Amino acid sequence: MNDFGGWLIDLGYRLKELRAPSVLTGPITDPVPVFLMIMGIMLIAPLLFERMRLPGVVGLILAGVIVGPHGLGLLARDNTIVLLGTVGLLFLMFMAGLETSLDDLKYNADKSVVFGLATFAVPMILGTAAMSLLGYNLSAALLVASCFASHTLLALPIALRLGIMRSQVVTATLGGTLITNILALLVLAVLVKAHQGSLTLGFWLFLFPSLAAYTFITLWGVPRVGRWFFQKFGHDEGAEFTFVLATLFVVSYMAELIAIEPIIGAFLAGIAITQLIPQLSPLMNRIQFIGNTLFVPFFLISVGMLVNPLILVQDSQSLLVSGVMIGVAIVAKYLPAWGSGKLFGLDRAGIMVMFGLSVAQAASTLAAITVAYQIKLVDQVTVNGTIAMILVTCMISPWVTDRWGHNLKSTTARAPAQVISQLGDRVLVPVSNPDTEANLLHLAIILAKSASGTLLPLHILVERGNALSMEARVRQDQLLAAAETMAHAAVTPVESIGRIDDSLDKGITRAAQEKQASAIICGWKGFSTYQENFFGSILDGIIRRATIPVLISRIPEPIKNTGRIVLLITSHQLSGGSLDQSLNLAKTIAAELKASLQILQAEPGSQPNVLPPDLAVKQIGEPFRTRVSAELKQHDLIILVAGEEARIARSSMAYLAENIVRHHPNLGLVMVHFPHL
Repeated sequence: MNDFGGWLIDLGYRLKELRAPSVLTGPITDPVPVFLMIMGIMLIAPLLFERMRLPGVVGLILAGVIVGPHGLGLLARDNTIVLLGTVGLLFLMFMAGLETSLDDLKYNADKSVVFGLATFAVPMILGTAAMSLLGYNLSAALLVASCFASHTLLALPIALRLGIMRSQVVTATLGGTLITNILALLVLAVLVKAHQGSLTLGFWLFLFPSLAAYTFITLWGVPRVGRWFFQKFGHDEGAEFTFVLATLFVVSYMAELIAIEPIIGAFLAGIAITQLIPQLSPLMNRIQFIGNTLFVPFFLISVGMLVNPLILVQDSQSLLVSGVMIGVAIVAKYLPAWGSGKLFGLDRAGIMVMFGLSVAQAASTLAAITVAYQIKLVDQVTVNGTIAMILVTCMISPWVTDRWGHNLKSTTARAPAQVISQLGDRVLVPVSNPDTEANLLHLAIILAKSASGTLLPLHILVERGNALSMEARVRQDQLLAAAETMAHAAVTPVESIGRIDDSLDKGITRAAQEKQASAIICGWKGFSTYQENFFGSILDGIIRRATIPVLISRIPEPIKNTGRIVLLITSHQLSGGSLDQSLNLAKTIAAELKASLQILQAEPGSQPNVLPPDLAVKQIGEPFRTRVSAELKQHDLIILVAGEEARIARSSMAYLAENIVRHHPNLGLVMVHFPHL
């Protein structure tokens, strides 16, 4: 230890020499080189550390240490860095909420509560005992222990990258984080009030009702306001993104007004709005891209700039306090993860991921210790020990999560919808108007991306003996370019098809065969011209010639507003070959839109019921069409299976579709035609 301490002291002197006036008169203040340096760190540090098989998160933190005020002094942790770091922290918690399904939290509520209480109680007990043995009074010992209890999900970007966000381990950890951070911050608020002599009945009467009202307003009100906004302004992608950011900061600021940490509000905001943003949508991709490449790295760099490595060897008291705090923090977070993991039946990888996510101390810990130091409840030695604890735990957390996250089983909190790889392999979508075709393209992107497939936007110019105009060709290029832009925004492979043919239906089916499409998605204008557009020659011609599934879709409102997928199944379809494909299609769409799935089934009569028992199935009797209509709700998307008839106009489900559209013109509807198996 003495050799290591001497090395650190020598390193500190060398850093000070590099910061001598002859080399650098002070931190860089010119905005352009400051931003250039930060961008360089964001680019180089993760790549360098990943080449060394270390998490890129560690590289960003260490880079912050090196360029910060306790390193080379190239950058000051000024108001700009603090601002961007705070935004990054809020964005990190917000993205955690976006990846957290309320259904998953409900499904794992028992695990979240058990782990949340354990990861709060164990650090509180061990921390209070350890700090009391070091001579701290009870109030100071309790406050430092509350710093051990809270934690920052510093390694969450690694869980996002590994695709384990909806695993039981991560979902339980997220729920437990919410519980332990709220309890730790409540302890801080109570101790501060007690130290100031203002712990009155009025404090308690304000705290709990305001917290309950705030949680209800966020989880109940935000989805309704968001659904209204997306319905009114869903065509403007810039407005959508701005609304999401505004929601994040409004909810975070409201949390601060009722004396709880804004990171709790950011997490709740993500949970509240996640049901409105499909996982594979361009909007979700923009949020994750900007957060992971800009705001979150700012937060990690700002955390590194707080760290002073020399505090470990400044004096014996600092070294003792730092060592105790580091040891207690690690042990007090490992024991709850180990005990909870054993109780939940987790394997070694699951326990270590839970420990890795929960061991990091940063945001809440810094907030708590800063407040305590300002009111003189703790001294500078404690602050130094806290910084040392942050340094060590911020190094351990991403490494452990990355090391064991690769071994975590990919089972999710609830069984996800089965990916229909064949249907979504190459999805063909004829486009004619970017305003009306947007929802069809979104549906196609959902199917294609869920199967790692390709989008095939198609536009056909019909030649009837006359030369095609230049305006028509330009229009074709514009439509296909708009479809490509939408696909690229959702990070979906795309192959545009511009075609000249003698008829639309023949051109569509010929293109499908030539490009080896796996499905065709066609639009339907509406019931006002139903006989012309639905039973007309074009769609019937496509269905008659197609050898792949055809999805005839009418989605009048933004598809992201869908709250429930309703699959209609008749007794005849229970024995048909298309049942499994229909269920998989409905499950996939429901999972990607974060919507619930409801199956309305005609009473099977003599047919055996072969539907899986875990599905929400409601049997309804005759008259089927009337009773189906009564079961539908606002923001439903109905899926009907037309069967394998050669002419869809003659199917019973086509008449049911007509009845639904006439009585519910604002609901989305998809009629699926599977070719003869």
